[in-house]
Amino acid sequence: MPPPEKLIGIVGKTNVGKSTLFSAITMVPVKIADHPFTTIEPNIGVGYVRVPCVHVELGLKQCNPRSGFCIRGFRFIPVKLMDVAGLIPGASRGRGLGNKFMDDLRQADVLIHVVDASGGTDLEGNPVKPGTQDPLEEVELIRREIDEWFSSVVKRVWEAKIAKSIQSSPNPLDLVTQNLSGLSIRKHHVIEALRESGLESKPIKNWSASDVELFALKLRQVAKPIVIAANKADHPVAEENVKRLREKYGDDVKPVSGLAEMILKKAAQSGLIDYLPGDPDFRVKPGVELSREQSRALELVKGNVLEKYGSTGVQELLNHAVFRKLGLIVVYPVEDQNKYTDHSGNILPDAYLVPGGTTARELAYMVHTDLGEGFLYAVDARRKERIGESYVLRNGDVVKIVSAKS
Repeated sequence: MPPPEKLIGIVGKTNVGKSTLFSAITMVPVKIADHPFTTIEPNIGVGYVRVPCVHVELGLKQCNPRSGFCIRGFRFIPVKLMDVAGLIPGASRGRGLGNKFMDDLRQADVLIHVVDASGGTDLEGNPVKPGTQDPLEEVELIRREIDEWFSSVVKRVWEAKIAKSIQSSPNPLDLVTQNLSGLSIRKHHVIEALRESGLESKPIKNWSASDVELFALKLRQVAKPIVIAANKADHPVAEENVKRLREKYGDDVKPVSGLAEMILKKAAQSGLIDYLPGDPDFRVKPGVELSREQSRALELVKGNVLEKYGSTGVQELLNHAVFRKLGLIVVYPVEDQNKYTDHSGNILPDAYLVPGGTTARELAYMVHTDLGEGFLYAVDARRKERIGESYVLRNGDVVKIVSAKS
């Protein structure tokens, strides 16, 4: 079985282009309108991170992905996305069905916060004249709502369960982790949050209410990190706002145009252009005659987005969330280390997204429980060298598992 799916949550105010961006990533049709609460139930879809495929480096002519796809030497590996309803001030306290929308985020591993970089949406999600609203204020608003929601859940669980058992618990870390697992919290999140909050040396049973609150804030930052999608980056007033956002939030801000990505993907699906998500350009297919409207739309995408930013930003956004914020790497389990195939002869059929630091034996368990239980050794297929159970996998490794139960 493949590693557990990571879930990317897409959040933001209403009317900032969340649904358009979600549709551009997943090509799942969703209802899009310019009024609040168009999205009530979360939309679920699949997007793809893009990496150079190892088959090129190995000198192979092709690969045969079991999931995702490989085009022109780039492997596109599936990831799951969830678009929740737009948030408004007071959402963490239930305003605008906020409790329900926030609850949808429990299982998310990383959040993409979609911001209107054109400043054309007020804090309630209503369209206004572009340039009249400050995207930085928008970022602070939504981040505060998410932090307050997360903190309230942690404090509620702490008072109801953890505080009552912590005095007698032989392993406080496990107790905290188990009781917060409903927020997709893992033990390594708890350990990192302890370090970040400076509470490592203070026994958990002696924590004050302010200690719990500080821990909850750091835990959110660790367990549900946020990437900012500065959407509508093609608008004339957006460029300065993107610059200001980057000055404050650094590389976690990605200028994007969900609309441009949607236009390019639909044109490619219709056979009008060659376009690979993440590319800096596209090519009109030979023999295709575009209508005036089609030519105009593609010219605007090229001039206002691709030439200005180098891409629509959508692929870079996904890759940043998965590889930088979640720290995942790509490994390729195979059964034949010489031909890089499975038992049916499929070349590099699987590309697993696994956490950095994953060992060979942990990979074996991900492939199949029996392989993990009967693990003998693994083979680094590139170097044709035997590796042990504690070998830490590297990005791009091709690995054969040898097991007594294979």
